[in-house]
Amino acid sequence: MDLSICIVAYYNYDSIKKAVETLELYTPSDIKKRIYIVDNSISKNICSKFSNFINQYDDVVYIYLGKNVGFGRANNYIIPKLTSKYHCIMNPDILFSKDVFTSIISYMDQNPSVGMVIPNMVDSKGKRLPVYRKELTILDMFIRMFCRLLFRKRQARHTLQYKDYSKPFQVPFAQGSFLVIRTNLLRELKGFDENYFMYMEDADLCKRVNMISSLMYYPNVSVIHKWNKGSHKDIKLFFYHLKSMHYYFKKWGYKWF
Repeated sequence: MDLSICIVAYYNYDSIKKAVETLELYTPSDIKKRIYIVDNSISKNICSKFSNFINQYDDVVYIYLGKNVGFGRANNYIIPKLTSKYHCIMNPDILFSKDVFTSIISYMDQNPSVGMVIPNMVDSKGKRLPVYRKELTILDMFIRMFCRLLFRKRQARHTLQYKDYSKPFQVPFAQGSFLVIRTNLLRELKGFDENYFMYMEDADLCKRVNMISSLMYYPNVSVIHKWNKGSHKDIKLFFYHLKSMHYYFKKWGYKWF
């Protein structure tokens, strides 16, 4: 198995259908892959259309957990099942417009020191998203959550706007909507820290990858991300984010600025 992919579901079946359709359409058949859909939805009332959709593909495995165990734990659930060389952590709101895995796998094969890769992440209009960031500080998180229209220079530095995006470079923290990691490294790190229910687990994983390997931005391919920014719109998700921030800085040290 060359590649495994994990998508965590939470009632967002229409988005997952579109993600899988474009993934299957543009990924060449010579890449041997398996797609795991791990369902955190509490009710198992899966519409017949989604069931029929899953059954179209021999390489799609659906796993219903029966409860919402959180993003990291749901991703970790399939680690013991993996036999792949590379593993992709993928959000349901990802879309493909061309083959991306052939190029990423080739790059990682040629660069054994690279443990994890994030490609060029763009919105539906092709504009690069600010998902590449410096190591987190409390000040930068505060600005991001409460002062988004202020401190523009500081925000630009934090989101690595000064980088040359035509070339690969190491990233301290890449948002976890689409990451390709060596499966043996994921297993060595024991996946995500399950103390995070939601949010910040990607920052934690990136930090641990960079401690023993490297997380690289790879410019040669692009992936479309329909970024919803849920914690900026939903008060419950906002408090999940705050709780995860508290745990992150308690774990790694209170870096204020």
